[in-house]
Amino acid sequence: MKASVIIPTKNPGSRFREVLTAVLSQSTCFDYEVLVIDSGSTDGTQEYVEGHVDPRIRLHCIDPDSFGHGRTRNLGVSMTFGQFAVFITHDAMPANEHWLANMVATADSDPQIAGVFGRHIAYRDADPFTARELKMHFAGFDAWPLMSLDDPERYARDQGYRQVLHFFSDNNALIRRSVWEIFPYPDVDFAEDQIWAQKIIEAGYKKAYARDAIVMHSHDYSLFERLQRSFDEAYAFRRLFGYVLCSGLRSMLLSWLALTRRDIDFAMRDKLWRSHTRAVLRAPFDNFMRLAGHYLGSRGDRLPDGLRRRLSRDMQVMLGLRTARARSGGTY
Repeated sequence: MKASVIIPTKNPGSRFREVLTAVLSQSTCFDYEVLVIDSGSTDGTQEYVEGHVDPRIRLHCIDPDSFGHGRTRNLGVSMTFGQFAVFITHDAMPANEHWLANMVATADSDPQIAGVFGRHIAYRDADPFTARELKMHFAGFDAWPLMSLDDPERYARDQGYRQVLHFFSDNNALIRRSVWEIFPYPDVDFAEDQIWAQKIIEAGYKKAYARDAIVMHSHDYSLFERLQRSFDEAYAFRRLFGYVLCSGLRSMLLSWLALTRRDIDFAMRDKLWRSHTRAVLRAPFDNFMRLAGHYLGSRGDRLPDGLRRRLSRDMQVMLGLRTARARSGGTY
């Protein structure tokens, strides 16, 4: 079998039904299977998947306590048979019927490609600042369609170069099974995909960007959720890679001024003051929470354990999984 699509779920809501329909509607010249790994949904997701008669789809249920970003994806690969394991999240919807074919074609272009990540675009109802942020982020990879460690000296001294080579997003990604057998995902709370990318790059493999393998995937976070998400990012990057995403309060202030000025210019140019007034007014506060999260996350080891748990969105999600299991009597 050519490809196995693996989708972790946990109370994904109605959007997941559209995601699954889009996955099963892919136009390919090869066979593929779909594995949904559910960690205790109570919103009808399990029943919905079980109700499918399509022989390509399977459901596997796990206890919430056993969920882990890397661990669960490793389980998915171990339970499937495709030459390529393709990961999306339950809220990442293929933008068209060629998503999977484009992802696989990129991997097939070079046997040294260990992993491929695809482009994300915002949902149509997303905040315009969220949509622009995603567009700018992935546009940066247009100049890097194929990446390998071709400059060890630069890799040792240039953090920006390392960040480009380490970036990987298993919200929309593919890994080669033969490489996974050597380098499975690490069992960590955050950035499992980027740690994996670091390992395969340093082992001499290549990584590719599939611009035409597109999913719709975006979040309009609340201000506190933005703080939490940024905290998790900065805390993980400091611990795992040594990156400091915010060097100090002065840097934080200057970055806030620059981002806010950029957002005002964008709002003026695209006449967002009338059409998206609330989003425009909210943008400076969102920028502040993002940078505050980076500042605190870069210093996370110095914070009390209770405050660190409160600031971490990922820790709160994991706590919610354990609480759901406890309320159910420990089984699903």
